[in-house]
Amino acid sequence: MRRQWAAHGRGELLVMSFHGIPKRSVERGDPYEGQCHETAKRLAAALDLREGDWKLTFQSRFGAAEWLQPYTQPTIEELARKGLKRVDVVCPGFVSDCLETLEEIGMEVRHAFLDAGGAEFRALPCLNEEPEWIAALAEIAEQALKA
Repeated sequence: MRRQWAAHGRGELLVMSFHGIPKRSVERGDPYEGQCHETAKRLAAALDLREGDWKLTFQSRFGAAEWLQPYTQPTIEELARKGLKRVDVVCPGFVSDCLETLEEIGMEVRHAFLDAGGAEFRALPCLNEEPEWIAALAEIAEQALKA
């Protein structure tokens, strides 16, 4: 993310969009929502972001059940309607770009932001094949194999 910002500048707000799950899963004891909030807080701290510089949302909902909120697309649209012109979106729960990051965020949410009055939308890439990520993944695998 720092490399992206160094090369392209930083938006007015960083939206951290995590994959959603049905709210009833959390009500039944799934720790996922708390883990997302903890990850977002730690990422914001690592990036020296202050409160108000970032926002957590949830994407990829389907069906009639209520899912974790706030939902990414309606949040992005509301931000644009309120005058936000430049936003960066990152998906910290995804280790590689996929349908949810490339199409849902990079295309659908981008169009929604621009249509609602935003001017510049940047979907920051996932870790993908970044050397630091590959090294970390290898270390995680090695530690798991030793256990």
